[in-house]
Amino acid sequence: MTDWMDLCEPLVKRFEGCRLTAYQDAVGVWTIGWGSTGPNVREGVTWTQSQADDDLSRRLRYEFAPGVLKALHRPYTPQQLAAMVSLAYNIGVKAFAGSTLVRLFNLGDNIGAESQFARWNRAGGKILQGLVNRRAAEAALFAS
Repeated sequence: MTDWMDLCEPLVKRFEGCRLTAYQDAVGVWTIGWGSTGPNVREGVTWTQSQADDDLSRRLRYEFAPGVLKALHRPYTPQQLAAMVSLAYNIGVKAFAGSTLVRLFNLGDNIGAESQFARWNRAGGKILQGLVNRRAAEAALFAS
């Protein structure tokens, strides 16, 4: 059986990209590595590739997956979990847990849940093509 991490990590890497020097993202948030943010990420911070890779794996497995799993109340496939963890990594666990996507999934409406990925396509109030592309890839993985 396929492990959800084998599906999720490459998907996140594909859309996040990796930068080893902190930069401000499209909405001005200091970011480093594979899209990592937080109080220790600020101007002038640099990481090694190993730090970036380890941070992503650790956060997916021990921060985002548990947050997603806490919101789910029914069985899921590795593909569904990977897609939902990728979404949560990008929008945050709190936003994910309160989403219509989760509500529909928990009601057993996989088609409705799949359609909700496309709604998360904005940053700073603007539709970003990169988010449109990412949500389409997540929805396709969810449905597979």
